[in-house]
Amino acid sequence: MHDERGPVRPSGEVVAGGAPVPAADLEALGILHADLDSFYASVEVLKDPVLAGRPLLVGGIGPRGVVTSASYEARAYGCRNAMPMARARSLCPQAVALPPDFAAYRRYSRQVSRIFHDVTPLVEPLSLDEAFLDVAGVRRLFGDAVSIARLLRARVAGELGLPLTVGVAASKFLAKLASTRGKPDGLLVVPPSRSLDFLHPLPVAALWGAGQATIAVLARYGLRTVGEVARTPRATLEAALGAAAGAQLHELAWARDPRPVEPYEAAKSIGSEETFAHDIDDPEALAREVLRCATRVGRRLRESGLAGRTVTLKLRYADFKTITRARTLPDPTDVDAEIHRVAAELLRRLRLGRVPVRLVGVTVSNLSDATAPTQLRFGPERPGWEAAVRAADAVRARFGDGALDLASLAEAPDEA
Repeated sequence: MHDERGPVRPSGEVVAGGAPVPAADLEALGILHADLDSFYASVEVLKDPVLAGRPLLVGGIGPRGVVTSASYEARAYGCRNAMPMARARSLCPQAVALPPDFAAYRRYSRQVSRIFHDVTPLVEPLSLDEAFLDVAGVRRLFGDAVSIARLLRARVAGELGLPLTVGVAASKFLAKLASTRGKPDGLLVVPPSRSLDFLHPLPVAALWGAGQATIAVLARYGLRTVGEVARTPRATLEAALGAAAGAQLHELAWARDPRPVEPYEAAKSIGSEETFAHDIDDPEALAREVLRCATRVGRRLRESGLAGRTVTLKLRYADFKTITRARTLPDPTDVDAEIHRVAAELLRRLRLGRVPVRLVGVTVSNLSDATAPTQLRFGPERPGWEAAVRAADAVRARFGDGALDLASLAEAPDEA
């Protein structure tokens, strides 16, 4: 059996341009892009196997909700990520819609990451569900890059029950393209000697940095495929798109991407924000949402082993006007109460009254290692408080974000 990518092997393995992979190409292949298929939806199926095979939508389930993950059964009806949930449910009324369980997704993501690191230390995470791996230096231990990709797919499926698609190439750009076109639950290899045959027929949207505006400009020049971009003089592309963008697209169109896999890039900020199903103009309700966001941020900081000095409050009004207010502390903190104290004071100083608010967010930046000696910890005046917070973190990590909450976040009961 064949498809447009090349001969299909058992288990979804495809070699672009035909098989077998030449020996010289095997030596040059060293970059993997590993991407968990429909990750949030896949985890929900693991949590509740009754959902297997059913159309599944994960995301905000309110009137303003957005789909963050759609199972392939739901995608068959036209549902997709980033689509308004209401639209997705109209396309597939029989779909099961669930709110996201980020605690569970983070747990599974950490387990997948451990499997990756069992093979190579050169892992560059891009999100909870995807990463680049450089496996060139571990061939003597695990075999060539294709063999390593098979190993990773087998381990993630066997140990965690999750489908993993892997793209194998000589560069990050081509590996990412390969995994995108290898889905679902596949393995797509792009041998270097066939990289241009694989790349040039693709639409220009396949090029990194080619957004809608760039695509429109290229279309005016009659350029609709990567091959047509490659055959266009670099000077013409630079004149049409600007020097930096034109040069980048020209290099990528010839499959040139020298960027290395970066094992770790420190987070610049950690935050939490909430878009409300209905605009909030109640100051007390808004204050509770700020507390909820601050609590999430504190927990995420502790999970990451980080602390920060700058607390930022973000508000988006009903008319979509967005404002931010920030304050920098003298010492870094990962304490919910300290983060909330600053965010709440920033909110009070705005004196909003009954102004309707659509979104609220709290972010902590200016991050550092939480074990640094200057870290402002829980303090001797609150003995046992750190143990209580750590215990609450453990409960939420095991049973989900909703398993334990602050009493002050509970809605006031209606009066009789």
